[in-house]
Amino acid sequence: MGKEVERKFLVNISAWEKLDKPAPLHTVQAYLSKNKNAVVRIRIKGEEAFITIKGKNEGISRTEFEYNLPLEEASDILAMSKEKRIEKHRYLIPVASHLWEVDVFLGENKGLVLAEVELEFENENFVLPDWVLEEVSNEAKYYNVNLIEKPFSDW
Repeated sequence: MGKEVERKFLVNISAWEKLDKPAPLHTVQAYLSKNKNAVVRIRIKGEEAFITIKGKNEGISRTEFEYNLPLEEASDILAMSKEKRIEKHRYLIPVASHLWEVDVFLGENKGLVLAEVELEFENENFVLPDWVLEEVSNEAKYYNVNLIEKPFSDW
């Protein structure tokens, strides 16, 4: 069984804009199923495609299963969810021994910038970059699955 331990933070946009960063991966995703115990997501990130099943959050941990899909099939599946999807630019930023994923949202979520770091265990120490602000790991409104239903532009 796969397990994801992830912490999520708001980003200081002015500090982020000054940061030297790599080219982003254009990312498009939609949720095929959502209930109180799990969500099923389809995602195209750059030239790769995935289907992911995520279990219910327990703190900052949850069960996660992710599988590669052929890009053409993922594109066809995403086309069925055209009005209910998330688009963003994802930046991969190494900080000390961890890789941070920074999402700069597009469309109805434009203006929202979130940073995530995946950990091996919940109490793992990590370096907090100076371009992050407050932690929002347990705030459901920042989950991608919820940003589809209530986008940042509606807050």
